[in-house]
Amino acid sequence: MAVWRETPWDDPLIGEGIRLRMPQLEDYEAWARLRSASRAHTEPWEPAWTQDELSKGAFRRRIERYDADRNAGTGYPFFVMRARDNVLLGACNLNNVRRGVLQSADIGYWIGSPYVRQGHTRAAVRRVLAFAFDELRLHRIEAACQPANTASRTLLEAVGFTHEGLARAYLNIAGEWRDHERYAILSTDPRS
Repeated sequence: MAVWRETPWDDPLIGEGIRLRMPQLEDYEAWARLRSASRAHTEPWEPAWTQDELSKGAFRRRIERYDADRNAGTGYPFFVMRARDNVLLGACNLNNVRRGVLQSADIGYWIGSPYVRQGHTRAAVRRVLAFAFDELRLHRIEAACQPANTASRTLLEAVGFTHEGLARAYLNIAGEWRDHERYAILSTDPRS
């Protein structure tokens, strides 16, 4: 008997003025505009952009990877849309879903610079956590952020993550191995 149930994932997730849904090829123009406009805001916290980062071909490959991850049950990418007018705000993804005795995943997120500090990222993270724990029946969600990323650390702590320590040279960000603070939340932990 399996310790989890497979979840067909086609319907958007709704919560706190946002909709989370699977990215689609038709999102390219809105995504490219938002990513371009938000580069200075997101670049310090992300892997180095490729030469063709914002090209339609790179976006198509991204969508193909998202589809493969979703079909394999190893990743659940979400575009965060404002519910009232369907404007793309950012993304919130469950990555590296691991089953068996671990029942765990990593969460990652970004919000476009015009929409920071408006509660959208917090709403998205809370809704994805509910999906992870209530629908996917995962036990543990992990997150990592650089020590200088006060906004991300504050967000994680506000939604119930516990700080577990520093991972030295954990991720290659902007071409450099950087330390990251490690956080986790369990399905049994209180959530805000």
